[in-house]
Amino acid sequence: MTEKKIDRQADKAKSEQLVHQLVQRIDTHPGDADAYYELATVLVDLKSYAQAEELLMKALGLFATQPATVEKLRYGLGNVYYAAQDYPKAIQQFDQLNDQWKGAGYLMLAQSYMANGDHKRALVFALTALGSQPKDEATLQVMAENLLALGNMAQAAQYYDQVLAVNPKNGHAQFDRGLVAMVQGEPYQDYFTQAKQLDPTYFEKGQKRLADIERFVQAQRSPDQPQ
Repeated sequence: MTEKKIDRQADKAKSEQLVHQLVQRIDTHPGDADAYYELATVLVDLKSYAQAEELLMKALGLFATQPATVEKLRYGLGNVYYAAQDYPKAIQQFDQLNDQWKGAGYLMLAQSYMANGDHKRALVFALTALGSQPKDEATLQVMAENLLALGNMAQAAQYYDQVLAVNPKNGHAQFDRGLVAMVQGEPYQDYFTQAKQLDPTYFEKGQKRLADIERFVQAQRSPDQPQ
């Protein structure tokens, strides 16, 4: 048995134990809304999406007269749908959040639309999220990724630079910034070197994109330009 498999089994056993503890907590204190939220989070970790959905729907009914609690539970339900890749339902939940959850909710909306391939709408919600959390690494990265997907290289570069200013060890962003630099005809090798060290898995997955962009760059060169 590999070490990774052993670790996964240990994590699963720990999560299942936590489920047991949280179920007992709910049985003992049925008015503890946080216990429902935490249990749903653990169920998502275990990929038990239907159970998590059922639990939060029940909780939304139980705590319907507590607006602040409803907001948190609705955000949790949106995360369940997002994890289950049911993006339309995730969007429906995040779209109903109030000001307190606005930043987190708009970011999740942006990620949901991005996962659904709607980069223009994702960009709108990411920009809105950025208004309330302008230095948030995840929000800046979603902005950059959608701009890259839409071909807005100069703006994508600006946001990737902001991501890397917040966290230079973000290997994902280092790699994508290298792609942008390559397309723009700027020095790019240092970005790829950093990406390979910091996030070798993402670097390997990105090799096809890298090859595609290299071909694109070569095709854009005029015949008399050196290769």
